[in-house]
Amino acid sequence: MRIAEKPWWQYRWYLRPFFWNQRRKYGQVLKSALLWGRSPRVFLGVAWLYGALERKGSPLEPALRSLLSLRVAQLNACRFCVDINSALLDSRAGSKSRSEALERWRDSSVFSERERAALGYAEVMCRGEFPLDEELTRRLHGCFEDDAIVELTALIAFQILSSRFNSALQVPSQGFSR
Repeated sequence: MRIAEKPWWQYRWYLRPFFWNQRRKYGQVLKSALLWGRSPRVFLGVAWLYGALERKGSPLEPALRSLLSLRVAQLNACRFCVDINSALLDSRAGSKSRSEALERWRDSSVFSERERAALGYAEVMCRGEFPLDEELTRRLHGCFEDDAIVELTALIAFQILSSRFNSALQVPSQGFSR
């Protein structure tokens, strides 16, 4: 399903600074933001949650957050999310090795045990296989403290929401990565 786009300047005045910041940071307004912006209160809630998950004081390092966001995007066939999260992961990791190996993460030596535990958890959450099996639970507790597991769960859930929203509305990629 496609929803017609409106120019960013036709949105509520208090959303325009978000769009201005996106133009400054990415060189363009994000098409997904224009869709979220059609419901200003929901947009503000999503923006606030994203900001809370991407804060500097997060117990999850930036490259891990990007790695998980990209994997969830791949699993949910979100072209926009794959595009932007690939570029962000490559920037945060300093190379394309992780983004290029991600679909085969179980067979790759590029990923740490901590990343493998988080990726396994992300896949289980995307498939909705609950309760978690004991082995994955042990791996998570061996790699993350409880507060970090809560944040990890929130990040994955947010990315599931975001990627499914964008996939359902057929948000296209915007040329951020290869």
